[in-house]
Amino acid sequence: MKKTFDINQMKTALSKITKQIYNSNWMPEIILSVNRGGCVPGIYLSHEINIPHKVIDVQLRDSKNKPNLDILEYSTNKYDSILIIDDINDTGATFDLIHKNIKATNKDIRYAVLIDNTSSNFKTQFKGTIIDKSKNPIWIVFPWEKN
Repeated sequence: MKKTFDINQMKTALSKITKQIYNSNWMPEIILSVNRGGCVPGIYLSHEINIPHKVIDVQLRDSKNKPNLDILEYSTNKYDSILIIDDINDTGATFDLIHKNIKATNKDIRYAVLIDNTSSNFKTQFKGTIIDKSKNPIWIVFPWEKN
């Protein structure tokens, strides 16, 4: 079953994420959006909390290209606190790949998603909406995706 997640739901989710970030007494020096799903939320959040934004190219689902982690490497060399954002934490595979490539650094890296699947293998710190795909296996369609 498909479920649409519209722009207003995105704005509500980002408002929750912003509050969670402020309540955590932590602020990133940069926001890294996961291409493609994290780009729109990342830009919105960047403007909301006035933090620079860059895009990392890690497309596991829609691309046959190898992930390009150059921006991730550059950012972990330059910044101590980094927020990585995507539209959904579905299985956790994307965040897991990113985390494995940076876990040797002593940086404070945290993760945010519009929608967090509680049955995912990866745990995020900031989330707008929580679902459990093990109980309700829906497919979320975002405004930036084809229906």
